[in-house]
Amino acid sequence: MQNKLKIINDPVHGFIKIPHEILFDIIEHPYFQRLRRIGQTGLLNLIFPGATHTRFHHALGAMHLMFIALETLKQKGVKISEEEEKGAMLAILMHDIGHGPFSHALESMLMDDWHHENLSLLLMNRLNEEFNGELSCAIEMFQGKYHRKFFNQLISSQLDVDRLDYLKRDSFFTGVSEGSINTQRIISMMNVCDEGELVIDAKGVYSIENFLTARMFMYWQVYYHKTSALAEFLLVKILERAKYLVSQGKDLDAAENLKYFLYRGKSAATDEDIERFTQLDDNDVIQAMKIWQNSNDLVLSYWCTCVIQRNLPKTIISSHSFGAKFIEEKIRKTNEFFGIDNGEQLVHEIKRKLLPYNTEKQPIYLLQKNGKKIRLEDSQDQLLSGLMINKTTRYIFTYPRDIAK
Repeated sequence: MQNKLKIINDPVHGFIKIPHEILFDIIEHPYFQRLRRIGQTGLLNLIFPGATHTRFHHALGAMHLMFIALETLKQKGVKISEEEEKGAMLAILMHDIGHGPFSHALESMLMDDWHHENLSLLLMNRLNEEFNGELSCAIEMFQGKYHRKFFNQLISSQLDVDRLDYLKRDSFFTGVSEGSINTQRIISMMNVCDEGELVIDAKGVYSIENFLTARMFMYWQVYYHKTSALAEFLLVKILERAKYLVSQGKDLDAAENLKYFLYRGKSAATDEDIERFTQLDDNDVIQAMKIWQNSNDLVLSYWCTCVIQRNLPKTIISSHSFGAKFIEEKIRKTNEFFGIDNGEQLVHEIKRKLLPYNTEKQPIYLLQKNGKKIRLEDSQDQLLSGLMINKTTRYIFTYPRDIAK
């Protein structure tokens, strides 16, 4: 009989244990193995060459942190059954199972407006049938329907193990040390109050503030870095253009499963959609971009060449919108340079917004020594949380590098 209680060596957390056989069975499943071929950070490796880690890495790391969090809570007297432990670890293991190629960038393009969480849930339900209902508890927790609220908060909230893993992992692989957080310290401060809600021991206030600031820096320095934002934007535009050309009767060469989605009209997801979606990964999109570099459609070939050869358009970042006059001038120059009349296709203003800490949506609570809980931003000890409740907006303007000369 196969030993399923394996140990995996992870570059970020060290050794990761698989304490339940069902976890191993899910990891081995083709739905989950596909995550090996889906990057965690899209095209970030064009800017940070080390950022080649995958969704597979991240899901295992998040599962590991969930295990540590549950062990910590047990030590603090929180009763957690084996069934609940399995459920929580399965839920976090599968939370990204519905991610498409290049993650967030292409979700709406390929599957209309199917968010990856909807697809994850759909795939979880399919797996649940396959494993005779063993994932029912995990699905309840994932949806927030389980009667003990803290399980869902560990899976999805402003301080969940998903964020704890991706911040530490993305910081490690990009080499951006500002995003590094002490996951062990944060998890050691977790607790559950009487209402079954996840709270943080009050003495952990600065670790939480460090986590929030690290996340904010990672967004502006890494995820919303002007070239990162541009690369993600280009991916969307490439598929948008490909879908448009196909709708105009143009034949585009691509891998069979990607071609299927390019030709697919708007409709609810069918069994065939799901089957084909679970066959798609980053390689299909990269292969298509390599082919489309030679397309006789200037817009499509220009963008694909930009990405594949990493000769990206020019970008400027500002805290204000660039204004119609400035944009029109760039469009005019683009038309002139390329001898085209649709230069507006190659000139864009991209907008990025960030609210580092949302006081309305699942606020973080601190548990004081007297047993009372207070909101993080109301703590007398907080230094930065009060400053992180304002939204910041940046505008990124992009246009062909050729006209910048």
